[in-house]
Amino acid sequence: MGLTDATWRKASGSSEQGDACIELAFNVSIVAVRDSKDPNGPQIVITRDEFRQFANALKSL
Repeated sequence: MGLTDATWRKASGSSEQGDACIELAFNVSIVAVRDSKDPNGPQIVITRDEFRQFANALKSL
């Protein structure tokens, strides 16, 4: 997946006041994560399984 053409989705907890937020883009094999305030900045690309493990770990906090 080329991230240039990716469709990014902002987290549902985001607001128009510029709160800290992430955006996600995904396909069948990867998830890309970036800072919504810096869309041209660094991006993290991980497998969907890695993202699932990460999300589950956050839920258990």
